[in-house]
Formats: sequence, structure tokens, C-alpha cells
Amino acid sequence: MTLNGKVALVTGARGGIGRAIVARFLKEGVTVYAGDLTPQGSLAAHDDDGSHFVKLDVTQEADAIAAMDHVRTAHGKLDILVNAAGIEIEKTVEETSLEEWNQSFAVNSTGTFLTSKYALPLMREAAKSGNSASLINFGSYDGFIADPGLAAYCATKGAVHALTRAMACDHGPEGIRVNAICPGYIDTPMLQSFFEGDGSGGGGGNIETLQKAVRDVHPMRTYGTPTDIANLVNWLASDEARYASGQLWVLDGGLSAQVQQMKL
Repeated sequence: MTLNGKVALVTGARGGIGRAIVARFLKEGVTVYAGDLTPQGSLAAHDDDGSHFVKLDVTQEADAIAAMDHVRTAHGKLDILVNAAGIEIEKTVEETSLEEWNQSFAVNSTGTFLTSKYALPLMREAAKSGNSASLINFGSYDGFIADPGLAAYCATKGAVHALTRAMACDHGPEGIRVNAICPGYIDTPMLQSFFEGDGSGGGGGNIETLQKAVRDVHPMRTYGTPTDIANLVNWLASDEARYASGQLWVLDGGLSAQVQQMKL
């Protein structure tokens, strides 16, 4: 399996999962464009990983166009797009304002739409080489089943799941594969915010106790790491996954496989 020489753009690239994806791609010899709001991102880390930072607010059409124009000028193609940007609001429908609802959809769903829309012409160029291009969205196990207090987040991820299938059908004949990765609990700043939050997460509880409770509810007795996600992204981006398209790849340590009511 090799990705050497391919060109990728990753959104949300300065977050926990995004940085792991970028690091794995760089290790594989990929030229990586790291799209995010700032070079530091949610981890406030230095931008010294060897990727090319591109300022990209996925809710803004102009930013999506500019990012793809930048890749077009430098390479004329895009082999891999990873739509990893996302936000989470811990509220029920009643508690969620219209502004929060719209912002959730703007980042998680519309952002996926915009970057995909303007990446597709470049991905068609990449597919002309005879190898398929790979577009990887980020859904969630919350797009299948729901955690309490995450109404808007669950809705946005369900939309991404449906959009993934639609794009796979529309663009498969053009040599573009489209899949979605659906993580469960992954050790990221978003998860730590969940533990500390007032919604379905911490609610003022002891962080260590909550972390242990989350680990123990999984059949594997742990939650995932950004590297776990990056490993699956790497495979889906590669030509080894040439026959994989239109699928929702759940990576949750077996969490959604069990009947919660019967767990001892």
C-alpha cells in the first residue's frame, strides 16, 4: 500500500483527528494541504509538521474555492479529500437556539458539501491517471444511534451519511470513491470538552470517573485515539481500497454492537 506522490487536502487539519491524519499522510509521502481556521488550531500546537497550511473556514464558499484554486495552481489535481472539520453542541432540541442549529449544520454538513463541491473537478483530474480518487467524509456513530443531549450533532451526522451515499452513486462512474468514517469516542479536545460539559458529558462530575465509565461501557474497555482513525483514513485513501465506496465505516471499539440495556 503506497500513497507516495499523491496530493491530499484535509479540513479540520489542526484538530486532534486532523493532525493525526496529516501526520500519517506525510509519513506515507503525501503532499498535504492542511485546511483550518488558524495554523495552531484547537490543539494550539506549532505549525511545523511539513504540511502546507491553507486558511479554510468550511462554512464559507469563498474559502473553499480559494483552497481548491491553490491546489489547482500547484498540482492541477487532488487525489484525496478528507472532510474532518466538525463541531459538537451538547444540548437537546429545546435547549438549542436556531443560531446554534444553523452553525452545527454549517460546519458539519454544509462544510462537507462546499469542500466536496469544489474539490470534485480536481479529483476527476486525479482519476484520469487510472487510479481512483478518494473522498472521505466524517460521520459519527451518533448518525446511527444517539447520545442524549446531542440533538443537532446527531442530525448533522445523519445528513453527512446520506450525502456520502449520494456522492458515491453520482461520482463513482468518474473514478471517485466516497466513504464516511463514523467514529465513536475518540481521545480528542472535543471528547475532553464533552467530559467537562453541562450536556450529556460531565455535568460537573469527576473527570477521571467519567473517563473510566466511558472506557468501561465499550466491549474493548477503551476509547479510540486519533491514530486509530488515521489508520483507517490511510487505507481508504489508498488504492488497496479501490472497491470500497458508498460505505459508512464505524470505528467505535464495538460500542454500537452491543445492547446497552443488557450490559452487566
